[in-house]
Amino acid sequence: MTKRTNAVIVGGGVSKFGVREAHILDLFQEAAKACSDDISTLKPTDIDGLIVCSTMAGRHSSALNTAPLVAHRLGLKPTSICIRIDTLCAGSNSGIIVAKGMIESGIAEVILVTGAEKVYMPQRWETNYTQLMVNDHDWDSAMGLGVPPPFFAMIAKMHMKRYGTTKEQMAHVAVANYNYGATNPKGHFYPRTLTMDEALSARLIADPFGLFDCCPLSDGASAVIIASEQRAKGLSDRPLVYIRGTGQHATHSMSAGWPGETLAEWPHLKKAAEVAYKNAQVSAKDIDVAQVHDCFTISEIIEVEELGFCKKGEGGDYIASGAVNIDGERPINTDGGLLSHGHPFGASGARQSLELCKQLQGRATNQVKDPKIALAHNLSGTCAQHTVVIYGTEPVE
Repeated sequence: MTKRTNAVIVGGGVSKFGVREAHILDLFQEAAKACSDDISTLKPTDIDGLIVCSTMAGRHSSALNTAPLVAHRLGLKPTSICIRIDTLCAGSNSGIIVAKGMIESGIAEVILVTGAEKVYMPQRWETNYTQLMVNDHDWDSAMGLGVPPPFFAMIAKMHMKRYGTTKEQMAHVAVANYNYGATNPKGHFYPRTLTMDEALSARLIADPFGLFDCCPLSDGASAVIIASEQRAKGLSDRPLVYIRGTGQHATHSMSAGWPGETLAEWPHLKKAAEVAYKNAQVSAKDIDVAQVHDCFTISEIIEVEELGFCKKGEGGDYIASGAVNIDGERPINTDGGLLSHGHPFGASGARQSLELCKQLQGRATNQVKDPKIALAHNLSGTCAQHTVVIYGTEPVE
């Protein structure tokens, strides 16, 4: 019987996130250099596949047919795959899912998954105008729902009305993630810390959200190496981190197709998690550390509920209890998350997965004690799609 080929994440790197005076190709190169520094024995000729993840590359950077452009700039000559993926916020975690399938099917052996966005333009209105293209342009975007703060503010108000969630509980999310991010020099807001008073007194963005309830849009890039177990052993002597299971669920493209009874219920996330848990042969209680998509503070509250970390409606209490802190039951967003690290759409997933790789290898800055199983989650667009990737120090049997 042929031995199963397991896909692992070897390591990676990120650029500095923030408002950058750089072209998107410069950001890809910066992340790739950080990836090369992280895996010192890695050579361009080791990499047979390239998956590039970006949403705004064509509109904001005139970089259509992006994958070959990136391959040339990085000195790569991929022979198994060279493609671009666009699933917005889940771009590079979607790329990791594709890379896992290619590695485990034997089509590829070493794949670079890299994501980047150049969000900021000389005319700042262009960024929000581009975001309107995320939704069905004939329906929600015409009503302004393609710009996230108002849409997620509606979600927050519904959750507050139905479950009693408070602004104080949402502030706990921001404080925890900013204080994690204060140790992350690659983050958008490094080295800023945050107090509850600062979070609660911040200027209003979209009721009930204050400034610190909302993640920034960022320029930035990330890159990770996904390889077969056999090849990974020749690239690094660090502990192997296996991609145990994945799930991705998309249900609609406009608010009229929302799958839940109310906006406060996210059954599409619950389903994506169920699929990933089944494939990884674990359950929610097995997750030791997680990266969830905290585009807004209410998002993290709902995500810990739908991922099964606490009961539905108790997400606010769960986070306020300190469960997500470094010494808590389940540390979450230990590098600052989207709220502090920033959010260059296509780059966020690989950034999350790199942090989990470091956690499971015991080399993270905010290191969790002896984690064995880790989970990364992204939502995309106006909560239309959910992506879950689960990692572990041991492969699925």
